[in-house]
Parts: sequence; C-alpha cells; structure tokens
Amino acid sequence: MMASQLDLTVMVSSFLGGLSLFLYGLHKMTEALKTVAGVGLKKILSTLTTNRFTGALSGALVTSIIQSSSVTTVLVVGFVSAGLMTFTQSIGVIMGANVGTTVTAQIIALDITEYSLLMIFIGFFVELMAKRARVQYYGVALMGLGLLFFGMELIGNAVAPLREYSPFISFMKDFQNVYVGILAGLVFTAIVQSSSATTGIVIVLGSQGLISLESGIAIILGANVGTCITAALSAIGKSRDAVKVVAIHILFNLIGVLLLVGFIGPFADLVRHVSPSSPDLSGTARLAAEVPRQIANAHTIFNVSATLVLLGFAGSLRTLIERVVPSREKSHHDPARPSFLDDAFLDQPSVALELVRSELVLLNSHVLEMLNKALPAALHGQGAELDSIAAQDAHVDELHGLTVNYLGRLSTHSLIDQLAVRVQEYLAVANYLENLGDEVESFMVRLGYRRLDAGLELRRDTTESLQDLGDHAMKIVEQATAAFETRDLELANQVADSNEHFDEIVNSARIRFTGLVTARDRNGLAEYRFCIEYCDGIKRLQTLARRISSALLVAHHSQSQDTNTTHTRETEPDSP
Repeated sequence: MMASQLDLTVMVSSFLGGLSLFLYGLHKMTEALKTVAGVGLKKILSTLTTNRFTGALSGALVTSIIQSSSVTTVLVVGFVSAGLMTFTQSIGVIMGANVGTTVTAQIIALDITEYSLLMIFIGFFVELMAKRARVQYYGVALMGLGLLFFGMELIGNAVAPLREYSPFISFMKDFQNVYVGILAGLVFTAIVQSSSATTGIVIVLGSQGLISLESGIAIILGANVGTCITAALSAIGKSRDAVKVVAIHILFNLIGVLLLVGFIGPFADLVRHVSPSSPDLSGTARLAAEVPRQIANAHTIFNVSATLVLLGFAGSLRTLIERVVPSREKSHHDPARPSFLDDAFLDQPSVALELVRSELVLLNSHVLEMLNKALPAALHGQGAELDSIAAQDAHVDELHGLTVNYLGRLSTHSLIDQLAVRVQEYLAVANYLENLGDEVESFMVRLGYRRLDAGLELRRDTTESLQDLGDHAMKIVEQATAAFETRDLELANQVADSNEHFDEIVNSARIRFTGLVTARDRNGLAEYRFCIEYCDGIKRLQTLARRISSALLVAHHSQSQDTNTTHTRETEPDSP
C-alpha cells in the first residue's frame, strides 16, 4: 500500500481518539473499583502482611481488585509514610503487585470488543438508575471497561492499514532490537503513568499482526520499569521509609528485567509452547490470532516467576536498600502540625480516612496528656505548670482545625455511603476531642489559677475526694477514646450507659461537700464553691466522653442499616 493511499489525518485522529478512550476507560474502571474496594484495602494489607509470602499475596489481591499496580504502590507508600505499615511489611506487597497487574493484561487479551458498546450501555444505565453509591460505582467500572475495549477497537481499526505500509513495517523492524523496545516501553509508560495501558497497546498491535512476541516482551519489560515513575513521584517529601518502598519497587523491577533481557528468545519460545496456537493460519493473520494471548501470558509468566524468585532474596534486598537509604534520626516534630494528613491522598478517600484516623489518635494522645496533667494541677499545681498545660491547648486547637479542614476537603470528593458516614463520625470525634481540650483550659487550668489567686489550700480529705472524681472521669474518657481507636462497640456501649452510675458518684460527692459550708473554717465557703465547680467540670468531661462513643455507635448503626446487618444500640448522651 502506497503512502498516498493512507489517509494519515483519519488514521492519526482515530488512533489518538481510541487511545484516549482506552486510557479514560482504564482510569474510570480503576477509580471506581478503588473507591468501592478501598474500604477493605487497609484490612487486606494489614492482615495479610505477616510475612513476605502473605504480603505478596495481599499485593496481588489488592492489585487484581483495583486493576493498577501503580495505585497499589502509591497506597503502600502512603501507608508506610503514615506509619500504618512498616517498610519490611511493604516488600512482599510491592512484589505481589506486579502479579496482580497481570489480570488486567489477561482481561485486555480477551476478544470481546464486540460487546464493548453493550458494556458501556449497561454501565451507564446502572450508574443512572442505581440508588446506592456503591452500585453506581460498579456501573462506572463496567462502563470504563466497555470504553477500554471500544478504544482498543478504534486503535486496532486505525492501525490496520499499516499491515501493508512498507515504511511502517521497516520502522517496526527496529523494535526487534531488545533495548529499543525496552526504552519505548519505559518512556510510554512514564508518560501515561500506567503499565497496563502500555501492555494493552502492545496487545492491540499484536492483534493486528504489527508486532512480534519478542518485541512485545521487550516493551513489557520497559513498562515494568516505567511504572516505577508514579510511585517515585508519590514519595517526594515523604518519610525515609516511604522512599525505601519506592527504592525496593525500582530495584525489584530492574532486577527482573536484567534477569530476562538476555533470554527473550528462549522465553518467547516457552510462551508460544504454553499458549493457544492457530496452525491453520499463516503470516500476519497468524500473528494477529496468536500474539495477543501470547503477550498476556508472557506478562503473567514473567511477573509471577520474578516474584517467586526474588521473594527468596527479600531479606538481602531489604538490607541493601537500608544501606543505600539509611534512616534519619528522628527530628523534633511540631505538635501543632499534622503527622499523617497528606493532600496527595484526597482523591483516594479510603486511604485519606485511614490517615485522618491516625491523626485523631494522635490528637487524642495530646488531649489525654493534658487531662492527666490538668486534673491534679487544678488541685495543687503551681502557675508554671498551669501555663504549660494552657499552651498545649493551643496546639490541640490548631491540629483540630487542620484535621477538620482536611475532612471538609475530603467530603467534596465522591464518597460511597460507608465512607461518607465515616467522615461524619471523624468530624464529630475531632470536635469532641477539641472540646475536651477546651475544658482543660477553661475549666481545670482556670480553676487552678483561681485557687492560687485566692490562696486557697484544700483539705486533705477534700483533695482525695476530688482526685477520686477525676480518676472516674479520666477512666471514662480513656474508655471512650480507646473504643474509637479499636472500634470496640461493647466498650463504647459501656461508656454510653455510664451516665446514671457517674451521676450517683458526683451527686454523692456534692452532698459530702455541703459539710464544708457549715465548717467553722473561714475558707469553708470558698472551698465548697471550688468543689462544686470541679464537679460541674468533671460532669462535662464525662458527657463529652459519652458523645465520642455515641459518634462511633451512630456510625456503626448507619453502616449496619446500609448493609442490612445487625443494628447496634446507640445511646444519645445528655447535653452538658
């Protein structure tokens, strides 16, 4: 076919349009699956990373669910940076992610392009008509898959005339050079940020008989290295452990490529041997029939083999990376600055919420530290001690503000029902923790200052009674925050039901303190007023603790209704 016979404008526009639909469909499918499955991703990664083998299994499982090894790697970088996963745990996950991404190639190699428009229609109809957000996202995922296959069909139709275009055939001969193919795969993957996209394009070219298996393998090897770019970008500004995750990802993929680069010919023969063949065809037609499945199988066999081999050397690779990227000594961290919140994960709500939860746990530790200091300081602390506690509240207020702002921005993203409920729960808990900090400053600290200004010295029996009240309140606050941290519904219910018993304790103390008014000591009235104010403040602490537990119980109740599971009773605490 002569150059004049090719309508380059139509061919290029069809190719670029098909490529855009392919990439957009892959992106929509990945985003939808990631959103739906994201709620359980942390659970999978945390429960299946006890050793490198189960870690590899979890990495393969997560990647096969969300259809992107790049997303899995970015998730792992975020988890390690936030302290939700150790560098050692991440090694197996990173290796397993390469196995999980082979599922995408196998799906793309299926010859089901004739059903692409039907998948787009069904997916659109489900998204339009479904009432529940989770079902809508399944529709988006199916529509994305349909767009992916439709884009593949457009690309295939666009490049079909090149089968007989001699300049292109001569150009493709350059890809018989292994290193040219690897470089092409690396560059294209770095640009589109998806090794699955590169593999898909190679399979389309193979389906038109435009590329040999050997050239396809070389491009796939380059794609395995190019996909590291996404993870490398995600680690910028992160902790040293996060950088180590990226380093192990790059090292693992490089070693895999180096192990195979000199044996592409024999490897291609092995793949042909285990793949379906079409001996009744010949030439370009045979290539078009055989190469797509062969490329998908080559991708699977290579990644599975590399993972199995290198898992045995995971310890050595970890030691090497730790020498190349040594950990820094821990620097002083500003308590008013977030330790976990990261804007890079706002478009991955399930991960962002895990980071918020970690931040709230840290905020809670600051509040508990303040309470542990303030309760006794109000009774017998000095000015310097009270000043120090008051300064801590400013840090709590700032950290609370940043956390609430982060949740506010997160709420603008598309959230499935379960994640939206969790956002509301975390907003409530953040506010109640901040209220606890305010109570420390406006109640405990100021009560201590008034005691010092009045020169009031509390009696020993009075101090002991007040300390006992403080211990009761502190225990309830600790139980409430522990229930939130561990999702312990039984403990949360205990806190929610604590009102009657706690009121009895406080009222009993109030009655005892009335004896101070009739005491002959001239400080009796001042001491009585101090004790009553202390009781009022203690009651407010207990109420806020109950509200923290209530937030957990309300969230669980809403999620249970959404999934038709057993409802957990929730008790709404009284207003302070």
